[in-house]
Amino acid sequence: MCQLDKLNPGQSATIIGFERDGKVTRRLMELGLVPGRRITLVRQAPLRDPVQLKVGSSRLFIRKAEASLVQVDTEEPTVALK
Repeated sequence: MCQLDKLNPGQSATIIGFERDGKVTRRLMELGLVPGRRITLVRQAPLRDPVQLKVGSSRLFIRKAEASLVQVDTEEPTVALK
């Protein structure tokens, strides 16, 4: 488990939760960053702020400070065998 701002470009992760609750967290959830959602860090600006994310079929930019509030799991999801 780590924070979203620690991912490398091209790396995917699953959102687990948030560092704290507040206006910023609610705004991020309204943008589609909800627990259980798979996201990809597409790229970072030259000074690493902001970062571009792929969430579903959408792409969005958020500040590094906001990305540091999002806790993610970088392990690949497992596929249940039948």
